[in-house]
Amino acid sequence: MCWRTDPMDQRGQARLDEFLGALLFAGMILALYMAFLQAPREKTMGDLQRIFYFHVSSGITGLTAFAVNFAASVMYLVRRNRWWDHVALSSAELGVMFLSIVLVTGPIWAKPVWFVWWTWSPRLTSSLVLWMLYVAYLLVRNYVLDPDRRALVSAVFGIVAFVDAPIVWFSIRWWRDIHPAPMLETGGLSPSMRPAFYTCWAVFQILFIYLLRRRFFLEASRQEVEWLQRRADMVS
Repeated sequence: MCWRTDPMDQRGQARLDEFLGALLFAGMILALYMAFLQAPREKTMGDLQRIFYFHVSSGITGLTAFAVNFAASVMYLVRRNRWWDHVALSSAELGVMFLSIVLVTGPIWAKPVWFVWWTWSPRLTSSLVLWMLYVAYLLVRNYVLDPDRRALVSAVFGIVAFVDAPIVWFSIRWWRDIHPAPMLETGGLSPSMRPAFYTCWAVFQILFIYLLRRRFFLEASRQEVEWLQRRADMVS
């Protein structure tokens, strides 16, 4: 299946990417200002608490990416359109990236507070399992050579892997956990800290959209080259 776009559409997509890139750049500067300068210093944890703005934003964005992968996987099984496979792959890679940020910043934040780098609590364990599932998803894609079979197997794998995402989200509600309760829902986040959090969260969402678009078109181009190579091999 060959992916092609007309020149007018390509120019429009390029302008949209330029706009998103400029918005993202400005948003990152604003997010850093809000997190490190505007937000007050937390009384108990001090400046260490500022990791929260990026740690939680990365976690939410990672789950968003896996939700997109789930939806795209379902749509591929329904439509059998390679467009959805591109979206599924791109979102899975970004989900792994954002969840990697969570798994790195979490222990950095936890060590001074809990006095350990890692605890096998429900939230942390389920997050690690989710990360491993989608790393396995990416590995499976590399081992299946036939494009159609690869897309089909990946779609099924992505749907099954997403089962763990709600467990990650609800784990601290279902089981006793050392991990803090959802501060936005319980009102534990100070009103003076909320502007910084919402700014960081919004910027991470823009970052996800920007990277998703870039990775999608890169994958579409790669598969077009793959398709042209197969045609050339058939002719020769």
